[in-house]
Amino acid sequence: MNEEWLNRIAITWGNRTRQRQLRKVLERHETTTEAAAHHPEMMSSGAIEFAQKELDFIDKHRIQLYYYKDNNYPYRLAQCTDAPLLLYGKGNIDVNPKRMVSIVGTRMPSERGKDWCRQFVKDLAAQIPDLTIVSGLAYGIDIVAHKSALESGLSTIIIPAHGLDRIYPTVHRNVAIQALEKGGILTEYTTGTEPERYNFVARNRIVAGMADAVVVVESKAKGGSLITAHMAQDYDRDVFALPGRYCDVCSAGCNELIKHNKAQLIECADDLIKAMRWETKKKKAEQTTMLELMHDLTDQQQQLVNLLRESEEGIHINQLVIETQLAYNMVSSELVMLELQDVVKSMPGGMWRVKN
Repeated sequence: MNEEWLNRIAITWGNRTRQRQLRKVLERHETTTEAAAHHPEMMSSGAIEFAQKELDFIDKHRIQLYYYKDNNYPYRLAQCTDAPLLLYGKGNIDVNPKRMVSIVGTRMPSERGKDWCRQFVKDLAAQIPDLTIVSGLAYGIDIVAHKSALESGLSTIIIPAHGLDRIYPTVHRNVAIQALEKGGILTEYTTGTEPERYNFVARNRIVAGMADAVVVVESKAKGGSLITAHMAQDYDRDVFALPGRYCDVCSAGCNELIKHNKAQLIECADDLIKAMRWETKKKKAEQTTMLELMHDLTDQQQQLVNLLRESEEGIHINQLVIETQLAYNMVSSELVMLELQDVVKSMPGGMWRVKN
């Protein structure tokens, strides 16, 4: 790791509660090292020493780093104004899969809620095998979602409220270890960070911002799941909630979300798939390749078109760069050429899709 990474870790560690102010400073400089040199007041006492120890831990445990200015940063999360500047990941983790759903809920769910969650994930896996499930490894719905994803062959990403030097709660350690094989753990917190109450609230913005949609399975009238749902709505994500009887305490939060149009009512996996306009494995197999017959495309253009055809809602240009492993300028140029040929269409926010 070079000096730039040392400064990235040091400056973000010392300004964890002032990330918006720090972002403004970083945006004025090409590198973090340059920013640190011009703004020594942003570097806390002992930050460099801490960063060096953190880099040693990162090298020893093969931790992946995601800086908000780099192409490997989660592109969905990058659209959120309060996204973490630096993330630490471990495992066989893909932070930019084609489809991603966050599942949250109460820590004390009913048997109905747990059974529904298991069946929901199983049904999603049958139709969308490349889906990634995101949650927080907490008791209740979180752990059911992670276990169900692994049992169904889906990738799952854990978003903890602490660093990668521990697992909380410890009783879920085996699930976390399994997730490293097909998915992984992603956090904004450095080593030594305890799972404090306010960290759970802060990590909810990652759970909300990482996904295309957030599903609230069960929630009381107040709780972290509702915070996640409101954050997701602020990020312009689709929010879904499982309804329950008016007298069910664990469904009060979901019912309120639905009643006030803060979430769409969901009863099964098909509801989510239809609302998101996602192509299922069956539907994709039935589609013809008319675009290939209608246009004489270059290999790079065909590669882009093939990726865009897999997503009706569109794909961000950063994701296309990651998927194709082509240079950003080349992807941008080829997309413009495809748009001139009336093959693809640009959308707000750097999104692209195949033209109907």
